[in-house]
Amino acid sequence: MGATHVTVAIRNPADPERYWEALFLVDTGATDSLVPRPHLDAIGLKPRGKRVYELADGSEITMDVTVAEIEFMGETVGGTVLYGAPDAEPLLGVTALESVGIEVDPLNQRLKRLPAVRLKGVRAEAPRRPRRKVRNTEGKRPE
Repeated sequence: MGATHVTVAIRNPADPERYWEALFLVDTGATDSLVPRPHLDAIGLKPRGKRVYELADGSEITMDVTVAEIEFMGETVGGTVLYGAPDAEPLLGVTALESVGIEVDPLNQRLKRLPAVRLKGVRAEAPRRPRRKVRNTEGKRPE
């Protein structure tokens, strides 16, 4: 199975003119996206906390995280970004993909846009009918 890459820009939400753009590996096994620390530092992002992540081998690692604008394929989404090692390959996680309705086509390893962003667990509200006024023919007030 081949690897899928896409050009991604990571922007500082407080200063959108500051961004870093590169070719990211699309990793559907990763929840969040990952960027080498020096690039996040260079655009003025600061760690906003730490999270524990489970690696592919089952081990756990605590990583610094921040929030950034993630821009790819003409879409922008706010997302959690992990601070990776300076030599880490940038990763685009599945949360960013799903947030804008894009998935990996497993046959040809390309990204494809879904007709709509999935929103499961939410029931569509039926259109409301206007209430009919009931006329009281007996001269009494309705209760």
